Formats: sequence, C-alpha cells, structure tokens
Amino acid sequence: MNLEKRVKIQREYFRSGITLDISFRTRQLKILEEAIRAREDRIMEALEKDLAKPRFESYSAEIGILYPEIREALRKTATWARPRRVGTPMLHFFATSVVYHQPYGLALIISPWNYPFQLAMAPLVGAIAAGNCAILKPSELAPETSKEIALLAGDAFDPSFITVVEGGVPETRALLDEKFDYIFFTGGTAVGRIIMESAARQLIPVTLELGGKSPAVVCRDAKMDCGARRIAWGKYYNAGQTCLAPDYVLVHRDVKEKLIDGLRRAIVSFYGNDPEESPDYGRIINQRHFSRLTDLMKSGRIVHGGRANQTTRYIAPTIIDGVSLTDPIMEEEIFGPLLPLLPYGDLDEALDIVNALPRPLALYVFTESRTVEKRVLAETSSGGGCVNDTLSHVGSTTLPFGGIGDSGMGSYHGKAGFDTFTHRRSVLKRSTLFDIPLRYPPYAERKLRLVRRLFKPVG
Repeated sequence: MNLEKRVKIQREYFRSGITLDISFRTRQLKILEEAIRAREDRIMEALEKDLAKPRFESYSAEIGILYPEIREALRKTATWARPRRVGTPMLHFFATSVVYHQPYGLALIISPWNYPFQLAMAPLVGAIAAGNCAILKPSELAPETSKEIALLAGDAFDPSFITVVEGGVPETRALLDEKFDYIFFTGGTAVGRIIMESAARQLIPVTLELGGKSPAVVCRDAKMDCGARRIAWGKYYNAGQTCLAPDYVLVHRDVKEKLIDGLRRAIVSFYGNDPEESPDYGRIINQRHFSRLTDLMKSGRIVHGGRANQTTRYIAPTIIDGVSLTDPIMEEEIFGPLLPLLPYGDLDEALDIVNALPRPLALYVFTESRTVEKRVLAETSSGGGCVNDTLSHVGSTTLPFGGIGDSGMGSYHGKAGFDTFTHRRSVLKRSTLFDIPLRYPPYAERKLRLVRRLFKPVG
C-alpha cells in the first residue's frame, strides 16, 4: 500500500471518532503491553543482532522500562483526558471557562537506532493515551529490531490505527511529504533540523528529542569511587551509544587522578580485563560510526582502553586525558565509548566551559555540597540531569524528559507524553440570560470610561 493511501485510511479512521473513547485507548494500551510481553525474547534477540546488546541492557532499557510507562497511562488516561474547569476573570462575567484535551489526529513517530525498540514504543504510549492514530518509522540501521516492531504492530493493531513503515532515507522523505498532525522525532541534531524544516512548510507541530555534549562536573568534594562507577556505567552502557551518556567530564584538577583510578577500577569490575570478551559489553552500530570514533580517539592522550577491532566493530571503554576544547572530540557529540577529561581549577571555569557549548540534553554534577549543587543547576541550562548519578532521570514517569536548544524541544514520559500528543482546546461559554451592551458599538466616551475602570489594576 502506498504512503498516501495509508495516511488517508488512518485519517478516515481517526475521523470516525473511535479513538476518542477512553475505553478504546486503555484497551489498546493493554494490547500493546501484552504484545511486548509475548515478544520479549524475540525483541532481545533482534537487539543482539543489531547492536550486540547484552540481554540485561536490552530488557532494562528497551523493554522493562516501558511497562511502568504503560501502567501509568492505563491508570491515569481517564483523569488526564477529562475536561478541566478553570477560573474565569471578572471581565467575562456570566461565563465559564473549560480546557478540553483533544488528540491531534495522525502522528508520525520517527525513532533512532541506538535504543530502537524503546524509542519507538515510549512515544507511542503517549500517542495512544491521547487518542491519536500513528505511523511508526523505525531506523533502518537496526533492521532486525525494525522488523520486530513491524511484526508487533501488524499482529496487535488494526493498521488503520497503528502501522509501521520500514525503510531508509527515501521512505522517511516520502513520509515527510505527507500531511501529519504531529511529528515526534528522536535522533541527531542535524537530522532534527531537516525534520523541523519539513514540518514548518506544512505548519506541523513537532517534538524533537536530540542529543548533544552532556557534561559531568566532578567537584573536589565528590565521593570519588561512587561517582566514578556511576559515570562509567552511564558512559559505557550500550557501548556509549546513548544520547544521555556523559559526553565529557569536567573534573577538579586536585582529584583528576583519583577519578581516573576510579574509572579504571569500575571498567575492570564491569567488563573484566578484556572487555572484548565480556558478554555485557556491546558493539558499534556500523562501520561508518566505527571509523568516526577511531578518528576521534586521536584527540588527547589515551590513559585507559583505546583498543579497536574493525571486523567486530569493537571499541574498548576508553578514557582520554589532555583534551582541549578545540580538539575534534570536543566539537561533536561522541556517541561512543570514549570519555575525554578536562580539568578545571575553580567552579567558575567549569561553568564557563559548559555555558560556552550548546545547551546539552543532560548535565550531571557530582558533589556533596548543597550550595555547589544549587549553583551549578542555577547557572547552567540543560534538558534535564542528575545530581550524583547519570542517566537515571530518563526512567521516571514523573519527570518530563526532553531537551532544550540544540538538544531538542518538547518532552514526554508519563503525563508529559500525554500532553505532547494533546491539543488543549480552550472554550469560554457565556450565559444568554444577560447580554451587556458595553462592548457593542456605538462606544461613546462613557463606555470608554467604564472599560478603563474594568482594566485598571486593583489596589
């Protein structure tokens, strides 16, 4: 079936009104949960083929993380969707004000290759809860997972409601030529700009979940062993191919060597003396990214790791010291298992570096000082982040997740996901028992004096 016909069929299905029914939405969410549970092993096998992803990481970050998201939507969709009565200013006397929550209609969800299953399904939860139809476009760079997503959707849903379009750049371009009511894109900043330009031509609202250089600021008073473990975990999870991974570390020069020692110990404790032999360490997605990362390793001085195997696309967990802001590794998002360290002397210097770069998706600060924590959060900007941890905020249904500036716009997870795919329609209802002539012509000076009194501040 061609794309134009698919879009037309879904639009007709939405206009039938069936998705407006809350019981329909919750039934579809239950179907989604059951479909994922039934395919857990197949999904993990697909992720292993695409990314050599360990089963633990596949389950925790791609499958298990979805269940709280779905359950939250099942419990609260009826409440989220209920019309909300709001106050009405005295200026509009004899009127009431209500905010209605309406689905946009037909949503396009474009997902990336690094967490190919979760980043397709998590936005879908919000789209279904809000009452939309959706077309999913998984990444062609993770073909086995893309196939599983297509099979899941085909078995679980009426294609008039949810369907999948597989393929590469030509298929994505063809989709962007169609008229959608909302576009949700997760991926790189460069492609995000293309998506936004395309959407702007048709005035389609968008959410862009991008990336950037997320810093970890390690202060002199940080608990070093704990901080090193948490930074290493966040950095080398999924072989560093995580949009939220600590991209670089700003470490107080007095504790830099302690941090390096702690990172080395953490890497060995996680993956052994030879991570290439570890079943718990992934591989780079393709040869293009492998070559890009090995080029970036030429920056600075490698103090741990550095080994690479082109045949298996293995790159060891690597720590790089002696890096400057002008090195290539600091001029783009790394998206791999390379961790550059930049020492600083005082907090002003560290914050200047953070603020000189585009606003990141996440910021991580490691300190035992509440004063320092408050200052770092007050004087920097990021999509989100953690204090004394990495990555963990993405797993909370109570925290809206999204970027700012170059790292994206809009947010989702929990109610934020419902809100993303919902138009808030504001309606004022005025009584017909009275019709005050003040606002109608002819105006005259007397009416102007009355209007001035109405708008004059009280007190």
